[in-house]
Amino acid sequence: MSQIDGLGFSGVRLRRQDGPRVQVVIVQRPLDRILSFTGYSIDDVVNNPIAKHALIGYYKLSRQIDRRSECVDLERQWNP
Repeated sequence: MSQIDGLGFSGVRLRRQDGPRVQVVIVQRPLDRILSFTGYSIDDVVNNPIAKHALIGYYKLSRQIDRRSECVDLERQWNP
């Protein structure tokens, strides 16, 4: 809204928004997440074929879940 002051000038009042506009970015590292879930270290994965195959399986599962959740989100956007 504009408001006229004593000198005849009008000023525009801007409403202040409630919160600051801050966007938080979280870096996701799927390998670190899967290693902490399985309890293996990177040395275990390199030296142990069982740990390596388990890590590969969990990584593939993680990718499938991420892809499916993205597809569901897009379907929800297009079909409200």
